[in-house]
Amino acid sequence: MRKAASLLSAGFACLLLGGPGVALEVPRGAESAGPQERPLDSYALPTGPWADGVLPTQVFEGRVSRQAWRVPVPGTTTLELLAPLRAQLEADGWEIVFACQGRACGGFDFRFSIDVLPAPDMVVDLARFRFLSATRDGSGLSVLVSRTEAAGYIQIIQAGAEAELEDVTASARAVSSAASVSLGEALETDGRFILSDLAFETGSASLGDARFASLATLADYLRANPERRVALVGHTDATGSLEGNIALSKRRAGSVRARLVEVHGVPAGQMDAEGMGYLAPITTNLTPEGRDANRRVEVILTSTE
Repeated sequence: MRKAASLLSAGFACLLLGGPGVALEVPRGAESAGPQERPLDSYALPTGPWADGVLPTQVFEGRVSRQAWRVPVPGTTTLELLAPLRAQLEADGWEIVFACQGRACGGFDFRFSIDVLPAPDMVVDLARFRFLSATRDGSGLSVLVSRTEAAGYIQIIQAGAEAELEDVTASARAVSSAASVSLGEALETDGRFILSDLAFETGSASLGDARFASLATLADYLRANPERRVALVGHTDATGSLEGNIALSKRRAGSVRARLVEVHGVPAGQMDAEGMGYLAPITTNLTPEGRDANRRVEVILTSTE
């Protein structure tokens, strides 16, 4: 965890909210889903916890911008994600009107009453999330952070005259030096890394035609370290039989291995492909967000010779 914290503290980079006087930073190497903007809309900004069947809100009208990021650093805490953003808001003249954590927010009812971008863009673990609301000069802004075992997640929504998100993180979809450090550090210190930007539908082993930043980063690591050998281990959600899911998870790992060989030129002998089915979940399978997170492929460092 302290290794993850050091990567975060050293890695905040310019990103986020364009617009008059609004400039936040999220961790370097964070992967953006791309901003979503409506030039004329409204947003009900939560201003207190869910209680007695009611979520207090203040409605802001005008431009509404939404954006989410995945921070591919295992072990990141929600406080490590939120505290630097809160400090930046306060330094920039925003008034924090409400802040909470997990159950104190209202737990399940709060989470499903607020505006959250769908997975995999934003994943919220009901036991591990923090939220804050802020206002300034007729604009409202909310920050929601959460984490899984594999990564942290940040969502920012801004509404009012100032709200305009600029997607300057497109380069994070390609290989970035910070992302390489995160993957390499995780493999060298923890022996494992989750390829958290891969996307599998329930029952499917297809990767599609997308170019995934994590695969390019892993390919760079393996080419730079030809003595390293890894196992690609597929995992599924809990839909279906164990036997079927083990077979499916192995096909998913095989799809990743084939992509690394055919597209990225990684020697096939450096990689094995295995499957665990639903035997090693990283979060609950009782929610759509949890099932999305559990459908994944992990890299396990198996040999250094």
